[in-house]
Order: sequence, then structure tokens, then C-alpha cells
Amino acid sequence: MADSIQSLRFSITKRYGAKTVLAGLPLEIKGREFVTFLGPSGCGKSTALGIVAGLIPPTEGEIFLDGQRIEHLLPEKRGFGMVFQNYALFAHLTVFDNVAFGLSLQRRPADEIKRRVLEMLGLVRLAGYEERYPGQLSGGQQQRVAIARALVLHPRLMLFDEPLSNLDAKLRVEMRTEIKQLHTRLGLTSIYVTHDQAEALSLSDRIVVLREGVLMQVGTPQEIHDRPKNVFVADFMGFRNFFDVDLRQTSAGFVEGVGKGMTLRARASEIVGGSAAVMAIRPEDVRFGGAADDANVLRGKVELVEYLGREQESAIVIEGGQRIWVRTTDKVSVGDTVAVTLPPDKLVLLPREG
Repeated sequence: MADSIQSLRFSITKRYGAKTVLAGLPLEIKGREFVTFLGPSGCGKSTALGIVAGLIPPTEGEIFLDGQRIEHLLPEKRGFGMVFQNYALFAHLTVFDNVAFGLSLQRRPADEIKRRVLEMLGLVRLAGYEERYPGQLSGGQQQRVAIARALVLHPRLMLFDEPLSNLDAKLRVEMRTEIKQLHTRLGLTSIYVTHDQAEALSLSDRIVVLREGVLMQVGTPQEIHDRPKNVFVADFMGFRNFFDVDLRQTSAGFVEGVGKGMTLRARASEIVGGSAAVMAIRPEDVRFGGAADDANVLRGKVELVEYLGREQESAIVIEGGQRIWVRTTDKVSVGDTVAVTLPPDKLVLLPREG
């Protein structure tokens, strides 16, 4: 493989007319890192990847690869490999010829092409498929061919643009495992685009969360999952319960918030009393039961129950109309009156938006 890069650093803006798709996105990626751009459709993640690849020109900004500016370079001069959502295979070429295509353009010797293609097909578990055509392969096999075609060129940087979106759920899990294993085994530096939180959490060393072209948060999967910095990131990462509160005091590492018909306590690392805020908690962190004098115990009626296999997710409407989502193995039924506890150490304190 080609030597791994030392660093990729950029700050890029992209506008189409009056619409800003990326607003000065700043990032530095270290060699052998796996970084994921995460966000909903239209947030600018694929545009950012296209600019790094050289397929889309930035409106403003600079891109430095190991200290050298590259935003002026054509895509083929950057030495990057790219895997697309739709595979982009040549239907009239065999698996061997698809993987060999880039090497043929480079006019590599025939014996080198054969050696490298067979090596890559072995890596992606497609040895013996050399003479088949893309139409004779499953979606997962086609995506493996696309990955092999990128890897065979010994890229300095691998770019993945939602490569698993067209696969079924079981294949997505299998392929993301293979992508992570290849990344580690070959010492790659990778940028991956997805809207799927599970993919981002399982694959990444760091996650970049985008919203309408604006950087919302960068962090490790654990930081993004457990310590979101704002309501958008929390909501996107599965915090389904949000409570507008006014913070009125802190003591012994806790802050107290007063909201609509409730008073909640949460851990706080600094004094933020007197400010408007949002307390958030995941459905799986809420539990049924609790004594009346315990902290953060609320009572309500079960409005909805969703069966999820080993667990069920229930919507509890408490006094004042606030809905609380609870995911647990405990069984309840629509119409039940229940108590729920919001553990203070599971509540996350966020700034109120707007």
C-alpha cells in the first residue's frame, strides 16, 4: 500500500448562488484515522467529501495534505481512492477488469496488474470471481468489487460516500465490519460519509456532525454519544426526551431545573444557575418505578407501546402534557398509570436554542 498520509487539514466553504452548503468547515485529520461525516440529508457531508476528492471546487478555502496545498489539483493527481453509494462499476467489464481499470490507465505491466488485482480480490473475499460480471453479483459483492478497485491503486486516503445505503440491514452490518478491518489491516486513512448513527459509532475514531453546512460537534464516538454539545446533536444521536427548564441553583455537583410541572436534578460540572437550558435523556436510561421522595420521579399514563423484540418503547404522558419515552424490558400496557425515574447522572444539560 501507499504510505499513509501524515495529516489532511482544510477549511472549506461552498455556495451555490445565495445558498451556502458548507460554511467554512474546519477540520484536521491525522494519518490512519477513520473520520466520519454524520448528519441528515442535505447537511453538506457529501459536498465536503466531493471537495476533498477534487470532484467539486470549493467556493472559498484551502486544503493541505501533509503541508502542501492541493485544492487546485485534479482528482486523479491527488492519489485518493473513492467508493460510491451506487458502486459505479462498469457493467460490460468482468470483476477482474473492473478492479484492474485504474492500473490499466496507469499502463502498469500486465504481471503487476494481475498480482495486485488478485491480491485485492483475496482481501475482499472475492477470489474466484474474476470472470463474473457485476450483474451476476449480489449488492454486497458489488460493493466489495468497488472497494477493491479503489484499494488496488494504493491510495493515500480512502473516501467512502454512503457506501452501504443500498444494502439490506444484515449486509450493512457485515460490510461495515469488513471496511473497519480493511482500514486497520492496511493502515488506511479514511473519511466516511453516512446518515446512519450506528455506522458512525461502530466505524469511527472521530465523528464530525454537520447541520445545514455548519459544524455542530467533533468528537470520539463516546463523546458524541454520551456528551452532545447541543440539542441538535443530542436529538440526532437518540436523546428522545427533552425538557425546557430554568436552572435555579447548583450544589454538590448537581443543578436543579424547574420546567413545566416538574423539578429535575442533573449533574453539572459548572455553575450555570439562572439560565434557560434543556435537560435531555435517552429512552433506555429512563426506568419504571421509584419512590415519591426520590429525585426525578414522575407519574403519568401509558399512551403508546412499541414492541421492539427484547425491549419495548413506551410513551408516558405526565401531568402538564409532557411525553416521556421509555425503552426497557419491563412490560406495561396502554392505559396503565406508572411512575418513571430519570436518573440525575443520565440527564444531559444543553443550551436552549432559539
